[in-house]
Amino acid sequence: MTDLKGLIRTIPDYPKPGIQFRDVTTLLGDAQGFKAAIAQMAEPFRTRPVDAVAGIEARGFILGGAIADRLGCGFIPIRKKGKLPWKTIGQEYSLEYGVDVIEMHEDACREGERILIVDDLIATGGTAEAATKLIRRSGGVIVGATFIIDLPALGGVDRLTALGVTSHALLAFDGH
Repeated sequence: MTDLKGLIRTIPDYPKPGIQFRDVTTLLGDAQGFKAAIAQMAEPFRTRPVDAVAGIEARGFILGGAIADRLGCGFIPIRKKGKLPWKTIGQEYSLEYGVDVIEMHEDACREGERILIVDDLIATGGTAEAATKLIRRSGGVIVGATFIIDLPALGGVDRLTALGVTSHALLAFDGH
């Protein structure tokens, strides 16, 4: 059994004092760790119908593509504003100091498609909530969300639960 938590590097005071940044790139760089994380993130959805995985930029692309391959479904990139080449729809979400926007192609999701949201970490849940709203506006049905890390003190999973989205995280870390 691979110790996933031991493969995640903690960087103190990044990007600002008081933050303990959980860096999953060290886990991604470990072949067995990466394989184990993908298998564990996909497992709760293996027997459920999933039409596409929506990966949130940027680490959600790495994880989401691998999970989509494992589940035998398509992949939808959810990107920062202005990064997609076709007609897009966007959703605002709050940051600590302002507002940002994520987008997806307007034709990326069809009515009734079953979508799994993937990202590396859920903290406050703002980005995952925005992805949920974006997919639902497109007619998609959220089957769940999966993450490597949950920071429970910041309430992101509770925020998704309030929207009716079941979340699965491999690990929890105290603090933020």
